[in-house]
Amino acid sequence: MKRIIVLVVFCLSISVNSQNLNEYKYALVPAKFSFLKEENQYRLNLLTKMFMQKYGFETYIDSETQPKDFSSTNCNKVYVDLVNNSNMFTTKIKVVLKDCYGKVVFTSAEGTSREKEFAVAYNEAVRMAFKSFDELNYKYIETKNDLELIEKNNSDVAVPNDKEMLEEQVKYNNVATSNSLFAQPIANGFQIINSEPKVIYKILKTSTKDFYIATKSNQNGVFISKNGEWFFEFYLNEKLVSEKVDVKF
Repeated sequence: MKRIIVLVVFCLSISVNSQNLNEYKYALVPAKFSFLKEENQYRLNLLTKMFMQKYGFETYIDSETQPKDFSSTNCNKVYVDLVNNSNMFTTKIKVVLKDCYGKVVFTSAEGTSREKEFAVAYNEAVRMAFKSFDELNYKYIETKNDLELIEKNNSDVAVPNDKEMLEEQVKYNNVATSNSLFAQPIANGFQIINSEPKVIYKILKTSTKDFYIATKSNQNGVFISKNGEWFFEFYLNEKLVSEKVDVKF
């Protein structure tokens, strides 16, 4: 009986949190989490941003350039944090969302990992913690105040013509393409992921710097750096193919 009551309370809590979160269009991720020493250490800040985007929030890291609507008020966004409850044997991470007054509006289940390597353990724990978001069914609901704010912001902005809109779209697509892949640490190397996140390449370290053994789907090859750019090279029908890869390490 107690288990049934706990389950009902949990489901009701998820439902209420989901309704509250639907009021927020944006999410802000810090450039550095308090329990780490460096910005984007172990790629956790970027990974957190990608997961928030996956679940529907328009998300920015606080060191990035942000649109006017995002920065116009502090209360149109949730503030994302990772809470570290790790001990000597287990890495434990929770995702916490707060409003502009510092009130907690959502806390995920605890993600855990027993991996010894910090980069792998933190990434695994964060991924597990974000599984709680599957139950939220988040969908932003635009309010009257939002519409008024957008109209006010747009009143001072010149409307672009068709040519300008096309040029801006091409510019955006180029930026999105160049920034769409990211290197995430794994044991003995990295996995190259996109914004879904989906694994595109797996690359393993060798004794030579910037030279990795690589796989893409069922294709085997090497992942190398040439003149500051990365390439996946492999043989196809006895011909060498060199595939340029825009990736952030």
